[in-house]
Order: sequence, then C-alpha cells, then structure tokens
Amino acid sequence: MKTKSISRRTILKTGATAGVAATFGGVAGWLTTSANRVTADPPMPPKGPDLILWNGKIHTMDGTNRVVTEVAIKDGRFAEVGHGARDHQGKGTQVINLQGRTVVPGIIDNHNHIVLMGNRPGYHTPLENAYSIADIQAMYAARAAGIPAGAWITTIGGFNQNHFWPPSEPTPRLPTLAELDAAVPNNPAFILQGFTGPTSTNTLGKNFFEANGVVVAANGSIATTSSPGNNGSGRALNLLRQTLLRNAADGFEQRKRSVRDAIAYAAQVGVTTHLDQGAFQTSATNPETDGAAHEDNFTMHLPFLAVYDEGNGIVRLRINFLHMETDPALPELVQRLKNQFQFFGDDMVRTGAIGEFITVVPSATNAASIARFNDAATKVAKAGWRAEVHSLGRRQSPTSNAADFELEIMGYEVADAAVPGIVAETRWVIAHVPGITREWITRFKNLGGSLSLTGWQYLGGALPTSTVAPYAGPPFRFIVDGGIHAGMSSDGMQIAPMNPWLHMYFATTGLNTRRVLINPNQQITRQEVLELYTKRNGWFLREEDQLGTIEEGKLADLVVLNSDYFTVPDEDLKKIRSILTVVGGNVVYDAGVLREGRGGGGR
Repeated sequence: MKTKSISRRTILKTGATAGVAATFGGVAGWLTTSANRVTADPPMPPKGPDLILWNGKIHTMDGTNRVVTEVAIKDGRFAEVGHGARDHQGKGTQVINLQGRTVVPGIIDNHNHIVLMGNRPGYHTPLENAYSIADIQAMYAARAAGIPAGAWITTIGGFNQNHFWPPSEPTPRLPTLAELDAAVPNNPAFILQGFTGPTSTNTLGKNFFEANGVVVAANGSIATTSSPGNNGSGRALNLLRQTLLRNAADGFEQRKRSVRDAIAYAAQVGVTTHLDQGAFQTSATNPETDGAAHEDNFTMHLPFLAVYDEGNGIVRLRINFLHMETDPALPELVQRLKNQFQFFGDDMVRTGAIGEFITVVPSATNAASIARFNDAATKVAKAGWRAEVHSLGRRQSPTSNAADFELEIMGYEVADAAVPGIVAETRWVIAHVPGITREWITRFKNLGGSLSLTGWQYLGGALPTSTVAPYAGPPFRFIVDGGIHAGMSSDGMQIAPMNPWLHMYFATTGLNTRRVLINPNQQITRQEVLELYTKRNGWFLREEDQLGTIEEGKLADLVVLNSDYFTVPDEDLKKIRSILTVVGGNVVYDAGVLREGRGGGGR
C-alpha cells in the first residue's frame, strides 16, 4: 500500500468498501546545549500498534490451533497475538471491539481465475450467492442503482442454474427476458453460465444482439454455440468484449474498473490471497469460438498491474502462466522458461509457476499427447520451475483407460527422474482430481507431489456411476487421511463459485446445490477444510512463513465473520460472509457492523 510516511497507515476504500483513514504523526526529540554539555530529551516511546482487535474468538490456525481474544498489528504484520495485545496501545492506535465475533486468517485460494473475472465486459455481478430468480432480480436491481443507465449488467460464469431452480418447475432455467426487464428496465443484461451458456438477456440486450446478427428467442434465451460465424452465445460474448473493451475508447479504464470490482468482491467473501491460473489464449482469427475462459494471456494482467500501481490493489495476487500448446516443439513454453522470472514481485503481486496447464492434458488414447506432456514436464523440471496441471478424469471400471491424473503422475515421474527431487523440492501440483483413488494418492505422495482441491462439483455435480471412484470428488477424506500435502481452492469464476464458504459446505457435507449427497464417505471436518484454505495453502505459494496463520511476525491478513463458522447449522455455512477484512493491516472491507464497537479502546 502507498504511504506518505512511515507513520501513516491508510485504510482503503473501494466501491463496496467502507474505509476509515487514520494518520499518526511522529515527534522527533530535540537537543539542548548547557555548560559545554549536549543533552537530549528522553527518547519518545516506540510507536504503538497501528491496529488492535479485541474481544473476539480469533482462531489463529497455528500449530496448536490457539484461540485468542485479541491481536495487535503494526507495520502490516501481527505484532502480538493473545492476551496483552492491548497493553502497548499508543496514542494513534485504532482499536476495534469485535463484540465476540469469530475471526479466521485471511482465506487463501490456491487455484482460481480472478484475472478473468477482472477482465469481464460490463458490470459483472456474481450470482453464486443467488438461490432463486427473485434473488437474481434483487441483485441486478441493486447493481443498476449504482451504475449509469444504459450500462451493461453482466454475469459471465461462476454459477449454475441448479442454484436457483424454481421448486415449482420441472427443469432448471435462467431468468427470462420479462423477469430481467422487471429488475433492470433501463440497463441491458447478459447472463451466461459456464464457458458458453446457456445464456439469457433482456429487451435492451435483445435489441442490441439482434441488430448484430445474434438470434434471441422471445423469452430472452440465446442458443449455446461456439463455432465460427455462429449466431448464438459465442457471437454475443464476443460482441460484448469487442464493443465494451476492445474497441471502446475507455476500454482499458473499464477493465481497471472491473478489476476493482473483482477484488472488492473477493474481500467481501474473505479471500485475501489468490493464485490465478491463467486463461485459454483468445483466438486471433475466430474470436466467436472463445468462451468465458478465454483471454489474451499477454495483456490480461495489465489492468491488474495498473490498479496495483495506483495503490488500489486490496488483495494479494499470485500469477501462474498457462500453456496449452499442441506443437511438439512447445515454442511458447520454451520461451517462457527462458525469459520469465518465477516468484518475482512483492507481498501484494508476485509471479508464480507454469499452470494450470503445461501443455494439453494427456489422453490414454493419444500416445502423442502423452509424449508431449512428458516432454513439457521435463522441460519445466530442467528449468527449475514449479508445475501445476489439472485433472477432471476418473476410471469407470478397473479395465477402463487410464485417467488423466494417472498419466500426469507418470509424466511427473519422468521429469523427476531427469531432475531428481524436483517434484518435491519445487512443489509440483495436480488440481481438482475428482476421480483420484487411494492408490494414486499414495503414489503421488511418495513422489513429493501435492493436490489442489475444489468443491466445483457443488453447483452441477451428480453421483457418478464409476465402480472405481464412486464419489463426485474430490475424495477429501482419502486425501486428508493419506497425508499428502493438500490445499483448498475455488476454481472460480467460470464453472465454479469463488465464495470459499460454498466450497467448505460441500467438503463438509458432500451435498450439491440441490442437497443431494454426491460425495459419500468423503466428508471432512470444518477444522480440516479451514486448515486447507489457510495454513496449508501458504505452502502452495511458497510463503508458509508469511501467510496462512495468525502468528507474530506474519503478514496481517484476517477475516471477521458474520457468524460462528464452527457452530452454525450446515445450511448456514453458505451464508457466511466477512464483516471486516484486513490485508496487511489495512481494513479493505468494512460492512459497518462493528462501527459502534470502535473507539479509543482503553481497558
């Protein structure tokens, strides 16, 4: 964060953030001369903490899982944790009475796509927390109230229509044109699920799309198509990107505004650190084939960097580099490994590794893909880089073709043979792994690998018919009990939500959004999944000494919750939100709930 002097602490304020600024002055000692003797005033006492939080249930998630009542923060780090933190309160210290609230370390998402979310056209409005059509209407109406008339309101990925399936109707659906008109009559609306649809719009949106060759049904639905020259969702999405971002005079400013919206939303749900996993490269010749997961990998970080340069980056960003080349020579990967710095940056923005793809996922029916994957893994290893890949496969039966995670683990073994110990030393990862089995968990653990887990099946998953992996996955219980290093992620915002509390609900209940048990015998405890989202995730960033727990000397990231995560009923886990989010000692989101509990803070 930008500061004007070492004695100033700035509390940021963004669109959804109510902040409070506090400036503290320092007084220098002065010298006097008397009888050839130089004396100095007694030194001023050391500056007190910048911020003290007290009267809370603060779950440190440290090695002994201490729960304390107060913490002191100074210069962006935890200065004191536990009873006595208020003893060193200074004149300029801001003190917040937590009024008994539950506090956890800042949530670390080790695998998401916040950079894509920050490059969305229009005023992107997450719908992952909508549970009915009426909820969507209310969210859109609230969004319209704060933006110019005529501005596009969009939701592109991060939800599933199962989430707000009207119980009186036989099949799930999106809001209709009439329902969107009722909510936002003066703003065009566009809702697209997943990568390419289904899609819906309102009257103003329909008029725009039809004028540009997109077919829109009377109910506002747009056909899911992603082929060149299509007249459906692919063209509609490309039109929005082209009109609002690429060809607009203020397109870059709109991207910056979208970045600020994305990180403000993250702060509201308590995610303070993000390891972004990149995007599929947008097509230069057929952009209408692009879906929600496509962007220009070479420019999409620029609006984020601009926002952070301006001092408005309120959450931590770590950046992986995605490669999905089919060229056997892997020219882009080769150049990346030669010319990019790994783990380069500061505490707020830093580069990461190669991922979530190092090349196209290998297939058991395509020998060339296996050879290319093994070569890519070996190249990454020889360059001394960390690798991360993704797996969505499973065996249907013991005699089925090998699943993708099996081929990836074997490819990692090839790389580790070429550079002994590289997998463990640089912390190679396989993400998602819904169909992984105990045998392969153990094999990967013995190699020194680690697993990134997500509850993405919560939105649209179902109980599989596999006899090998009869769970929607990932098999949280097998993984935690197996002792392999693991951490939680969201994989938001295309086919999964960013909200970590939804993923924690799935991990602890095994229930999907329709409350159907789809991950039987794989539930873990609330303590276990919170550890996966906090202290075990610092390791994925190679920053376990800096992030993930509330301990003296670590970066001061924490979240004050609106309810007690450890005691609320299961269904209320979905309703957990931050009421106060702190990153590096700065309050970056304040719901105003604790406003009356603030003050001078004397005992």
